[in-house]
Amino acid sequence: MRILGIDPGIAIVGWGIIDHKLGKFTPIAYGAIRTEANTPTEDRLSDIFSSLEAIIEKYKPDAFAIEELFWNTNQKTGIIVAEARGVILLAAKRAGLTINEYTPLQVKQAVVGYGRAEKNQVITMVTMLLGLKKPPSPDDTADALAVAVCHAHTGDSRLREFYNKPTTMKGKIT
Repeated sequence: MRILGIDPGIAIVGWGIIDHKLGKFTPIAYGAIRTEANTPTEDRLSDIFSSLEAIIEKYKPDAFAIEELFWNTNQKTGIIVAEARGVILLAAKRAGLTINEYTPLQVKQAVVGYGRAEKNQVITMVTMLLGLKKPPSPDDTADALAVAVCHAHTGDSRLREFYNKPTTMKGKIT
């Protein structure tokens, strides 16, 4: 399975493509989409959208995984990042990809084994798991690869199927 992992942002969108087969990871490509700070928001969003469309077209992922937003205290920044996340989700949907979302806690748990791991621990594990010669840079790229690894660990899991199925209680679907 070829997985595209995304760490959403407005200034930097980290992305990483890995292949996962029989428990083995193969890094395919990774990088960052960067937008300039003094550019109008709508132009930045357009650049993110078109860049991501090109990445999807070039690498043809089977799966799409994105980190959920961690809401910080700056609401204005949070809203702009949410807008960027929206165009990222739109690019994936238009390409026919199923959206898989993971919290930062889930990503850290899947990659490091501890949901409260520090960023440097995640970067170290991503570098090791993917057999990279040096840590991916910037950190957003390492985070995107971590999201892809998280999906590889949990996306195929029968437990994921179990938790995503509706359950029946007293004849009602809940």
